[in-house]
Amino acid sequence: MVPKVTLVVLNWNNAEDTLRCLASLAQLTYSNYEVIVVDNGSTDDSVLQIRSAYDRTILIETGENLGYAGGNNLGIRYALEQGTEYVCILNNDVIVAPDFLEPLMFELRTNPGVGVVTPLIADMNDSAHVWTLGAMIMQQTGAVTRLFTGQKVELVQTKMPFEVDVAPGSTMLVRCEVFDVVGLFSEDFYLYYEESDWSLLVRKSDYSIYAVPASIVWHKGSAALGRASPIIDYYMLRNHMLFIMRHWSGIEKRLLLSRVVLRNSMCIVAYTLKPHQGHRLLCRDARLVALRDALLGHWGKMGSDAAAICYRKGR
Repeated sequence: MVPKVTLVVLNWNNAEDTLRCLASLAQLTYSNYEVIVVDNGSTDDSVLQIRSAYDRTILIETGENLGYAGGNNLGIRYALEQGTEYVCILNNDVIVAPDFLEPLMFELRTNPGVGVVTPLIADMNDSAHVWTLGAMIMQQTGAVTRLFTGQKVELVQTKMPFEVDVAPGSTMLVRCEVFDVVGLFSEDFYLYYEESDWSLLVRKSDYSIYAVPASIVWHKGSAALGRASPIIDYYMLRNHMLFIMRHWSGIEKRLLLSRVVLRNSMCIVAYTLKPHQGHRLLCRDARLVALRDALLGHWGKMGSDAAAICYRKGR
């Protein structure tokens, strides 16, 4: 019998991309799958549009924005309760090749030590080039680095599956037993670094994570928040510090945190001295409150004072 795969797609105020993603999923050649859309507290007409176009698709409404971690966790829990065997987490700004699941499933079914697989993720705006094929963690800096970025898709696709440190949150397929052992995404992160944190926990639990070049999807990137945003600056800085706190120890952890604080302090000074007609001041202020919240241990969704800074318009 063909194992069941449940695909979880998270939407937030972006029905256009979600509908494009769902249209690609409707063309899948894999014979036993189900799609769950989690609407993460949208304030536009996303729910109406999705229900109208795909009335048989399971649509779960959170009622509020739970972030990437919380929204996906809701979909994963539902899938696990329904007894699915594999869960595919998919960003709504991704479109998939019709046969993308088959190479991923082959790797999981033939290698029981592999708990998570990720496809070749091409750049939707430049489909001939790779956006990422898994990611690695730089032990000396705590940075997460995408692999094969900018390289030709046709050359990279010839590679055999190989082990990576991190499965990008934009597309990953997970053996359900992994969730039983490792748990779901930590909602302390809310947005960004949660998949890197979770991937490290997966590997510490003796599961491998593999990139499978024969499987391909296309990723738009930064669809929900845009490519530059004080919101991104806030969560990326604060959560990088949380990531280091959770996975490094001793003098190495203290050195890494000191470097992150110093580097961002220098950036804050530069943004103050050269604000570029005030455009950089929001990002400066976002980094300031991110450093404060990290030092105070304020995690999860940003507080109202941070939100007042990060969501206000440019000066």
